[in-house]
Amino acid sequence: MKNIFDKAVAEELISRIDKLNADSERVWGSMDAAQMLAHCNVTYEMIYEEGKHPKAKGFKKFILKTFVKPIVVTEKTYKKNSPTAPAFIVKSDKNFEAEKERLVNFIRQTSDLGAAHFDGKESNSFGVLNSTEWNNMMIKHLDHHLSQFGV
Repeated sequence: MKNIFDKAVAEELISRIDKLNADSERVWGSMDAAQMLAHCNVTYEMIYEEGKHPKAKGFKKFILKTFVKPIVVTEKTYKKNSPTAPAFIVKSDKNFEAEKERLVNFIRQTSDLGAAHFDGKESNSFGVLNSTEWNNMMIKHLDHHLSQFGV
């Protein structure tokens, strides 16, 4: 699996994002391009915007760690039209350029911080992850949605 902490890989992702426009057609799913970018931004909001998305607790955290984490942090790719966690559902209209700029900035920030920053960092949903698990979660989510729009 590619490594989002590698600057060349981060720039490759950004190059793919640059191929999108507000009118890009999806191959599957229901989000438009701006909503998809906003959806992808939620991952990074959970990392960088403290308090915007509450941490899972109690039974919900148990379910996420037990059943969802093994799907999210491994190298196995997501299936088309997979279920989406409520925090990631975007139904309202979004500004394409603003969401694109936010996502590009988040990707660069993640790459600049590097794997060591993420090793042992706690996820809002899955508890403490190692840098490989963080990478897998971030890169495969981006790849899944960029592929959704054919880029």
